[in-house]
Amino acid sequence: MWAYINLILILIIIVILAYPMINKMRIKSVAKIVDSAEFTTHLTGGQLIDLREAAEFRRAHILGARNLPFSQFDQSISAIRKDKPILFYETAKPIFSIRAALKLKKAGYTNIFILKTGFKEWSGKVKKGA
Repeated sequence: MWAYINLILILIIIVILAYPMINKMRIKSVAKIVDSAEFTTHLTGGQLIDLREAAEFRRAHILGARNLPFSQFDQSISAIRKDKPILFYETAKPIFSIRAALKLKKAGYTNIFILKTGFKEWSGKVKKGA
């Protein structure tokens, strides 16, 4: 009986340790998480999408971005073109960006880039609201 309990505990530990690695590989297969310098190189000709809520977007956003809040993302997927690079960003660490990229990948989109540090660390051109 103790052998079965030990075996189950070992399997649980393996799963807990393996999940982050599997998740990281899954994310890498869907989108490329890049720094500000590389992100900037893809801006020309790409679709720059701000996943923050509308109020945050109105306060300030990367110049040329359009706002598709993640809370309404499922209804907005058809507004994204498949033939152009897609560039996502949000406030800081990419949480919603990764989820959005996973949804787009399922829908057949490719060429997806995510800003690693988010808008907080962005040093490029910004449009500020009133």
